[in-house]
Amino acid sequence: MATLTLALAIFSLLLATFLYFSLIIVSSRRNRKKSVGFFHPYTNDGGGGERVLWCAVRAIQEDNPGLECAVFTGDEASPESLSARARDRFGVELLRAPKVIRLFKRKWVDEKTYPRFTMIGQSLGSVYLSWEALRKYNPQYYIDTSGYAFTYPLARLFGCKVICYTHYPTISSDMVARVTGQSFMYNNDPLIAKSALLSRCKVIYYTIFSWLYGMVGSCAHLAMVNSSWTRSHIEQLWRIPDRTKRVYPPCDTSSLQMLPLERPTELPTFISVAQFRPEKAHGLQLEAFALALERLSSLELDIKKRAKLQFVGSCRNEEDENRLQKLKERCTELHLEDFVEFHRNVLYRDLVKLLGGAVAGLHSMVDEHFGISVVEYMAAGAIPIAHNSAGPRMDIVLEEDGQQTGFLANTKEEYADAIIKVLMMSDTDRLKIASSARNRAQRFSEQRFDQDFKAAIRPLFGCLNKQI
Repeated sequence: MATLTLALAIFSLLLATFLYFSLIIVSSRRNRKKSVGFFHPYTNDGGGGERVLWCAVRAIQEDNPGLECAVFTGDEASPESLSARARDRFGVELLRAPKVIRLFKRKWVDEKTYPRFTMIGQSLGSVYLSWEALRKYNPQYYIDTSGYAFTYPLARLFGCKVICYTHYPTISSDMVARVTGQSFMYNNDPLIAKSALLSRCKVIYYTIFSWLYGMVGSCAHLAMVNSSWTRSHIEQLWRIPDRTKRVYPPCDTSSLQMLPLERPTELPTFISVAQFRPEKAHGLQLEAFALALERLSSLELDIKKRAKLQFVGSCRNEEDENRLQKLKERCTELHLEDFVEFHRNVLYRDLVKLLGGAVAGLHSMVDEHFGISVVEYMAAGAIPIAHNSAGPRMDIVLEEDGQQTGFLANTKEEYADAIIKVLMMSDTDRLKIASSARNRAQRFSEQRFDQDFKAAIRPLFGCLNKQI
């Protein structure tokens, strides 16, 4: 009898919970707004993902002026402050300030909350955060621009049409291969990499997660991806090729192409534009630059005294701040204080000025899904020296009309070789490569993103507009 009573109590509790959540969802579906909601919990990261957000908001406003645009964010912001940020930081002028839906549960998608099992922790946490978002404001169109695929089934339960712009897959076969090969990287702890047993356990974890990721990702009505590399992985995992569209991300090529290709030769400057995150591998760039200067010294070339490296990026949190400080300390250890500058959280107009003075731009992230900074280098007339993988290799640093557009590298030595080649080449050769690179950058302009983004969403929006 006691067992039966307990079973009935558990059943009643589960039934009550189910009915409670069902009533919330049904009520929310009835009160759904004729609007577009952008799920972007971090609107202050300053990276390429945020540029996509604001360009997407502007595109929606232009194509569907009758629909309100709302942004789900965990930042303390107002419609006016977000609109000003889009303009001042990215040069994107919104037609109207977006509605702001403030989220207070953002800690559940913060990587610091999950020292272990970070991917599954953040993914499940995103469901909780999305629950808060959709309870507060239920739009007809739910657009995820931050890669939180586990929120898609919930958004569909709330009656939304789910659209996503995926910058990179949360899990990929490349990640599984590195764990299988016991390779140490920023996302594979040395303790695990050194242990065959722990590596095997992590492979099993990744396999299960890949299956879950594929299941939730397939709930998207439309999946836009930013590169050929990302598309190949998403199609493999989500298995919705007919609903997957490649839309290159918006790169500010128009204003950067106004910059003159000629650069001052008395002070050749290399620039590195990237957030101070571990995967951006700033340390590799610093070591390669030091090696290049050392080789130039051995050749007794005076050009070494004039070369300069500028790190330009933003810090999202205390960890990024600490990473930047360690980079500065390493710079001191290498005796590069006179050759390296650090520019943190610069305004867009200042970034343009810095790009306009650089002869080349450095990029060193392994498997960068696309590489907006590489395109910006090319548009600005700075020769790209990018990592030989993923986006830069498959989409960006390719020949244009049979002409070289930049350099690809893997190791410190290869980066140093490329730096020396740029420093040693004649102005004529540099201008030839820079001109070809600029021509190729036109393929990734904001105008191209605007056209492709609108073309991708119109069938879905047109279908719903008939119901409005």
